[in-house]
This record gives sequence, structure tokens and C-alpha cells, in this order.
Amino acid sequence: MEMRRSLIPDIIQLQAFECAARHENFSRAAEELNLTQGAISRQIAELEGQTGLKLFERVRRRVVLSEAGQRLLPEVKQLLSQSERFMIGAVAAGQMNSSLRIATLPTFGAKWLVPRLKSFLSAHSDVAISIESRSSPFNFSEENFDIAIHFGQPIWAGATATFLCHETVVPVASPLLLRRDKTSDIDLLERVPLLHLTTRPKLWTDWSVHHDRPIEFPYQGLRFDQFSMITSAALAGLGVALLPTYLIEEELRSGALAPFADLPMSTNNAYWLVRPERKGTQASTDQFMKWILAQVA
Repeated sequence: MEMRRSLIPDIIQLQAFECAARHENFSRAAEELNLTQGAISRQIAELEGQTGLKLFERVRRRVVLSEAGQRLLPEVKQLLSQSERFMIGAVAAGQMNSSLRIATLPTFGAKWLVPRLKSFLSAHSDVAISIESRSSPFNFSEENFDIAIHFGQPIWAGATATFLCHETVVPVASPLLLRRDKTSDIDLLERVPLLHLTTRPKLWTDWSVHHDRPIEFPYQGLRFDQFSMITSAALAGLGVALLPTYLIEEELRSGALAPFADLPMSTNNAYWLVRPERKGTQASTDQFMKWILAQVA
């Protein structure tokens, strides 16, 4: 759909509006933006004319946001922040030969990808890399990523998926918790809280069926929306967790977490590298895919 230029906001007007709203004073906004008070008034009047909204009310010697202005302000702040990030990214990428924007699952990025990234940067120091967290599929045409790391099935509209690796989860707990409760492994599951991931509420049930180890109350226990928080809870001795092995490599090496039973389980889903179809071949993306596949292998 063709964009109507009359509806494209003027960044200068949006800056004037945000600054005046923050100070509740046109003079202070003018000082911050190095403009005259008259210029601030004109910018806001033009924005009001373009939107058809009255954005400020005058109260004694200050101006306060109208109800319409209060509704508009959060979106203006977001747009200005996005514009700033865009310019910073463009400047950074302009100083390098190529750029690579990666979307990754939050905990995968923090616990697996970033600790290994030094070897990629050593081989490709001319690539400007930006890594952002995304927990679920998004529209590549709306978010300008070059590649995404996805967990689930190889289904993503407008993109192609390449298999990265399977996932294996193991039951782990703090050694202090295991020493404190000297019962058998299965009894332990009935005596201490289970730690759950909200997006995978049946993980403990699947594990108990897979190993034929019944759990009387498989859905009881603390719930978290990120594996990183479950890991922290397990480290704190708050319960037993089913965690992917790749997320707790360091914790297992150091002994901060210990498997309470040698009963791993491969989950039905897997990790995939997803590329937008519309972008076609890009050298930096090809290099990253080759590197990460070698890391997994």
C-alpha cells in the first residue's frame, strides 16, 4: 500500500511535542532544542493542524497535555526512540563493510550464542552485528532482521528454515537442595517444588510419561516465562527444573547445578535458522550460518 506523505510525521514537530510535554513548558523545551519559544509553538500548532487534535491545555503559567496529547505521547516517544536507534545503527554499519541483524530467543542468545560469538567476530571483524531478543515469530517485512533463531517447527511465513539442532532437557537442582533432601530421586519430585516454563506447561508431564516415572502433581510449582529465570530459581534452591543442556553448560561444569537423575529427554521441537525469502543471498548471513552450524556440530 502506498504511503500518503501528508500523514508522515515531521520528526522536528514530534521532538518539540515530546520535549514540551516533558517540561510542561514551551520556554524550557525551546532551550533544550536550541530553538525559540515561537518556533516550538509553531511546530506544535502544525502538528495539531496535521492531526486535528488539541494537544495542550494552558493552566496558569504552564501547559499540560490534553487527553488527546496523553494518548499520543507514548507512541511519539516510541517513534523517536526507534528513529534514534535507526540512525545509530546506520552510522555504525556505515563504518563497516557489511552488517548483520540477528533475532534470537532471549536465553539462547545470552547463554549459548553470545559466549561463543568471539570466534565469529575474530574471523569477520568487518561485520557490524546487532542482536535483539524475540520470543516468537514476527513479520520480516516489518522488522528488518537478516536471520532469526527459532525454536519450534520449521514454519515461518515468508521465510525459509534450516535445521540447527535438537533440544535435550535434563532434570537438575541445586546440590544444596539435593543434600538437604536425602530421599530417592522420584520421592524428591514429590517433596520439592517443580519449576515450570509458562510457554511449555506440559514439559514435566511429557518427561514423566517418557521415562514412565509418574509424578502425582506434575503441574504444581513456581512458573516463569523465561528459562533464565528458571535457572536462577534452581540455583537458589527453589525447586527442581527441567532445563535444556545448552543453557546450563557452565552451571553443570562448575557444580552450581547437578542432575538429580540421569534421565534426559529430547523434546519434539528443534532449533532452526530462519532467513527472509525477500532478502535473497547475503554474504554476512551466509558466513554466520556456516559458523553457527559448525559450532553446533
